[in-house]
Amino acid sequence: MAADGTAEVKSMRPHPDFLRMGAGAALLETIIATASARGVRRLSLETGSGTAFEPALELYRRRGFVNGGPFGSYRQSDFNQFLHLDIS
Repeated sequence: MAADGTAEVKSMRPHPDFLRMGAGAALLETIIATASARGVRRLSLETGSGTAFEPALELYRRRGFVNGGPFGSYRQSDFNQFLHLDIS
């Protein structure tokens, strides 16, 4: 956790044979619960764009992550995007 109460989630992309079986959702819920218990106020992630990223993006958005600006040392490009979840 950063001094400002934020933390980063590394993006997850399961193997296509295991999509929509609940593993990613279970991991994400554990990450969010652990972050909340540790006093994290906002989770952020940087990920790509395109068809290969859609299942993960759908998972994050379904859990309440919303698109926003870059964070940390990331820079905006035509390929990447940033999502954030306020959990405070």
